[in-house]
Amino acid sequence: MHDDKNISEIKADHETIIENSELNIWEALIPVILLMGLLFYNITYKDGEWFGEYSNQFILLIGGAIAAVVGFYNKVSVNRMVTEVWANLKSVFVPIMILFLVGALAGTWLVSGVIPAMVYYGLQVLSPSIFLPASVIIAAVISIATGSSWTTSATVGIALVGIGTALGIPPGMIAGAVISGAYFGDKMSPLSDTTNLAPAMAGTDLFTHIRYMTITTIPTIIITLVVFAILSMNVDTTGSADVSSLLVSIDSTFNITPWLFLVPVTVIALILLKTKPLIALVTGVLLAAVFAFVFQPEILNGLGDSKISTIITSILTDTQITTDNEKLNELFSAGGMKGMLWTIYLITCAMIFGGIMDGIGALARITKGLLSIATSVFGLFASTVISCLGLNIIASDQYLAIVIPGKMFKKAYEDRGLAPENLSRTLEDSGTVTSVLIPWNTCGAYQSGVLGVGISEYFVYAIFNWLSPFTTLLFAALNIKIRQLASK
Repeated sequence: MHDDKNISEIKADHETIIENSELNIWEALIPVILLMGLLFYNITYKDGEWFGEYSNQFILLIGGAIAAVVGFYNKVSVNRMVTEVWANLKSVFVPIMILFLVGALAGTWLVSGVIPAMVYYGLQVLSPSIFLPASVIIAAVISIATGSSWTTSATVGIALVGIGTALGIPPGMIAGAVISGAYFGDKMSPLSDTTNLAPAMAGTDLFTHIRYMTITTIPTIIITLVVFAILSMNVDTTGSADVSSLLVSIDSTFNITPWLFLVPVTVIALILLKTKPLIALVTGVLLAAVFAFVFQPEILNGLGDSKISTIITSILTDTQITTDNEKLNELFSAGGMKGMLWTIYLITCAMIFGGIMDGIGALARITKGLLSIATSVFGLFASTVISCLGLNIIASDQYLAIVIPGKMFKKAYEDRGLAPENLSRTLEDSGTVTSVLIPWNTCGAYQSGVLGVGISEYFVYAIFNWLSPFTTLLFAALNIKIRQLASK
């Protein structure tokens, strides 16, 4: 009989942490181990297409089914699991809508000439020798201003990938630079939801949290900039000689004018004015559609039977604009809303797996298991980092990777005489920034989908993101700026 008497709940800032007294650590790990094994086999031996194009999605569903079996064995009702899955799916409704709109944005910004104009002017300003560190800085500034790494990637990120690709810089490097800068800004911005969530979970205030984060974050971003500066000076590109031919091709295909920048500037301005992202993106799509009629009538006539049908096609499905330069032909293509479906399916399946794992109490049990082996101050920091990384992998959601360790480890930090900002900083250093490195995490799926660059391509170049957990552990190991609770 499954009456859920073994289940208890902890409410935490609109999130519910579920504990199951029947579940032991090894049972909680069964779905994780099998899921990792199946994903490893699919990627290593089947080139990611074991079950076809949507192999990772199917594997996540298999992982969810395994977790459900473990739940049944430990007296968890179907209703409990379904409730948590539904809660997870509801939590990603807005991100999914944003993804659809980003697809529409990419299509309309292409046929209106916005993206070609960004590439055209960007090629004249950003040379290969400074491109990568400049991309980090540009993405960081936009992300600090907007408080959103997602918005940064959907606006300047797309443009920077286009410009860098035209210069002959590998897309993985460009995406890594954009993501590094975007997550630095997201992490340090008082407008960011995760930057507000982490101190709320740990029990400190926002600005104490931000000031304390600079201790590990500034050295990490400096190292990131140095590495990208070295990469920029040594990367093999097509050279400046090819830029003139690219400019001629773009100018002969599109009507290029600075007026086209009104579209992205309007979107960024709306976001800075704290307009809801959905409204800002819809405005960007509609404004781009108007600009397409005004500035690119020949493009619209050449792509379809009518201008309106071309606009609708660019919003919904594939668009390809042909120039006399093969490299630009590859760059000037967009998938519209249809191009986002693979990512949306991945997020949905990840939420199903994460919801069932949460519903059976496995997430809380794994975190408690890590807490039980933290016998020293460094061990406590290490357990927090591992917990955040693990939950980004298991729960596929950066918010759960902050909320669950935040609540579970809060008292342990207090008992060790450590100020709460130690915990809030570690949650951000390991929870917020690593989410983008997991292919099925909502952040990883979003960024790779929007930028059009696979995680396997940008992983090693997302330097800020994978370096941050090591930095926080190094500071803990050397006892650098580990703040103690004030004596009462």
